[in-house]
Amino acid sequence: MIVDLPRFVRAEKPYWDELEQQLHKLEEAPELRLPLADLERLHYLYERSAAALARIGAFAAEPETRAFLESLVARAYSQIHETRESKKIQWMASILAVPRAFRRHWRAFALATGITFFGAAFGALAIHQDPQNKVVLMPFQGLLGSPAERVHQEESTKGERLSGVKARFSAQLMTNNIRVTVLAMALGSTWGAGTLLLLFWNGVILGAVMLDYIVAGQGLFLAGWLLPHGSVEIPAILLGGQAGLMLASALIGRGESTTRSQRLRAIGRDLFAIVAGAAALLIWAGIVEAFISQYHQPVIPYSLKIAFGLCELVALAGFFGWAGRK
Repeated sequence: MIVDLPRFVRAEKPYWDELEQQLHKLEEAPELRLPLADLERLHYLYERSAAALARIGAFAAEPETRAFLESLVARAYSQIHETRESKKIQWMASILAVPRAFRRHWRAFALATGITFFGAAFGALAIHQDPQNKVVLMPFQGLLGSPAERVHQEESTKGERLSGVKARFSAQLMTNNIRVTVLAMALGSTWGAGTLLLLFWNGVILGAVMLDYIVAGQGLFLAGWLLPHGSVEIPAILLGGQAGLMLASALIGRGESTTRSQRLRAIGRDLFAIVAGAAALLIWAGIVEAFISQYHQPVIPYSLKIAFGLCELVALAGFFGWAGRK
């Protein structure tokens, strides 16, 4: 029992104030990680304040002090026993899950890349052997004509053909590319056959277009056209292929003793992370393609567009190669 309540409050008040300062600091910066000594001090202040609350709880003459202590102890309890991560930490963890998942399954990405390059070589060879193969290989009508004529047309319009519709055009590009990426993953359910065919065919188209423009002497236009969005879009589609091959591997399970459902559960988080990362990249690629790639000289110099695309590629390689290693 407390004989002199005012004296007791005066003696304990410095500890309550110290605890309140610690709590304010933690509430202002939820991601803050205290050293062990500070954690022990926080716990001591919490226990001392809780004991003080229990001792003065019966004194109706001090309602304000009791209310203050109740709030202080409740806040301290929440901080000490909190198990949820801060939103900032959760957000960072979600982002870093993408490169970590990518590196865990890098062999699937390497296979997806190899199949795409093989398809590109096949497409380039088909155009080299017979330029009339463009009718079969080119993905849209505008690529069937002479590359020189198209370059002249694109440069003369100065990007005006997309005036007023760039946002809609960007949304269409995003939707189409995300659909291709998700399809590449979903086709993994065909034990990988559908994923491999899709990657190969995308490579065929890419190789055919590239060789057609390079042979026509329009390599600079091609680089300025493709690099700003392609340096992000192509890796994103390869990520979809990686996810599809991961799914196929889990379904086949060659040489593994685990059941199919166990293998699928084991890769579930990584599949989601990779496809979500690819979708985010494709959103960016769609914006760049509509607002940068479709503008050519003299509006935007090719050298500037090429430098921009190379910077994107270097940043992407650094992110997937090193982000989240610690």
